[in-house]
Amino acid sequence: MNFPTQLVEDAVTEIAKLPGIGKKTAMRLALHLLKAHESATVDLASALVNLRTKTKYCKQCNHISESEICNICGSNKRDRSVLCVVEDSRDVLAIEDTLQYNGLYHVLGGIISPMSGIGPEELNIPKLLERAGAEEIKEVILALSPTMEGDTTSYYLSKRLLDKGIKISTIARGVAIGGELEYTDAITLGRSILTRTIYQ
Repeated sequence: MNFPTQLVEDAVTEIAKLPGIGKKTAMRLALHLLKAHESATVDLASALVNLRTKTKYCKQCNHISESEICNICGSNKRDRSVLCVVEDSRDVLAIEDTLQYNGLYHVLGGIISPMSGIGPEELNIPKLLERAGAEEIKEVILALSPTMEGDTTSYYLSKRLLDKGIKISTIARGVAIGGELEYTDAITLGRSILTRTIYQ
């Protein structure tokens, strides 16, 4: 690809590092920003810097937040007896979009994946066990993607949670095997949450 200047090439190179964006799309975006009013580019750059420097993670659930406690954990309208365990914040957003769940969340920050060198010690599991034992939790929903790694993580967590005396369930398999939660349509995901089953 020919670049008119080194500045354009540098911008395209950085934009193309984003997921799902190739060099051609990156070039279109860079040229669009170059043609747009300068304030649009400055506002975008400022928003990205703020995103990176001011984003926090909730001390209770590990979800993205602007404060120490996220909006979900801080809400008095949520059902505090149910805790939904997910891989990352994208899954929280996907489940929230279904409007079928009103409990709390716990974000693991990943799933067990020996091939990628991720074991239980790299995940936010100790806090989950602490919450399940100390809070008024009556049910834990394991809402992990139905992949080999997701199933391995669910199995591990179910064994660790057994002695807590709480119900352990998993989302129904309306979600395609081998699929990712964030790409599942809202109706299927919502139905999976509503028809969750006891984890065996």
